[in-house]
Amino acid sequence: MTGPSRLLGPAEVRALADELGLRPTKKLGQNFVHDPNTVRRIVKAAQLSPDDVVVEVGPGLGSLTLALLPEVAGVHAVEIDPLLAARLPATVADRAPSLADRLTVVGADALRVTAAQLPGATALVANLPYNVGVPVVLHLLAELPALRRGLVMVQAEVAERLAAAPGSKAYGVPSAKLAWYAAARRAGPVPRAVFWPVPGVDSGLLAFDRRDPPPGDREAVFTLIDAAFAQRRKALRSGLAGWAGSPAAAEEALRAAGIDPMTRAERLGIDDFARLAAV
Repeated sequence: MTGPSRLLGPAEVRALADELGLRPTKKLGQNFVHDPNTVRRIVKAAQLSPDDVVVEVGPGLGSLTLALLPEVAGVHAVEIDPLLAARLPATVADRAPSLADRLTVVGADALRVTAAQLPGATALVANLPYNVGVPVVLHLLAELPALRRGLVMVQAEVAERLAAAPGSKAYGVPSAKLAWYAAARRAGPVPRAVFWPVPGVDSGLLAFDRRDPPPGDREAVFTLIDAAFAQRRKALRSGLAGWAGSPAAAEEALRAAGIDPMTRAERLGIDDFARLAAV
C-alpha cells in the first residue's frame, strides 16, 4: 500500500500472532480483522474529521489502528491484554512511522477507563469484543461527554438490539439506554471471513450520533428501564408494581405521565421513560 500507513493483511496478522505466541481467547472476545478493505470501509463509514481524537477499544494487533491514524489527530487505543498493549506501538512505528506520535496506548479495562485517561476524545471507532459490546458503549458515552459520534463493530444481533426502535421485537434495555445518549442506526454487515479466528456468529456495524438527553435524572431513568423490561410481557401497571410500590401506584404514575397503564415497556421511547421517572 502507498501512503503513510501500511495496513495488515492475513499473513501479517498471523506473523504477529506467531511472534507473540498469541492464541486468541473467547474470554477476551478476541477476533482480529485481517482484511484491509474492511478497516478502510469502517474508517470511511465513521465520517471522521482531521481534528477528531478517536477512542479505539480492543485494538488487538493494530489492523484498525493503522487505518485510523492517517485520518485523525490522535487515537487512544484501550487494550486490556498487556501483551498486545506492549506490541502495538512497535507495530505502528514499523508500519506508520510518521504517524506514531498520534497513538496513545492505554493499558486498561474499557469498562473502567476514565475520562482522564482519554483526553480530548471525540469519537469511538472499534471492533468491540462480543462479550462486552453494550456495556462498553454505554460506559464511554457516560464517561466522555465530548464523545460526539461512534462506529462500532459488534455481534449482528447486538447491533440490531442497540438500533431498535420502540415497538419492535428487538427493542429493549440496550436500545432504550443508548437512546438516552444518542441516535443509533445499523451501518451494514461484516462477513465472518474477514476475522481470524473466524467467529461463530455474524457481525455488524452500528453508528451513533450524540444528542441532548431528555430532562431528568439518568440513574432514575435507567432504574425504571430495568424494572420495566424485567417483565416485558406484562402491562406496565403490573410490570412496574415493584418499582412503584403497588399496581395502583404504578397506574397512578403512568396516568400522570400520560401513558396508558395497559401498554408494555417495548412501546415506550426514552422521552416516555424520562417523563415517567420524573412523576
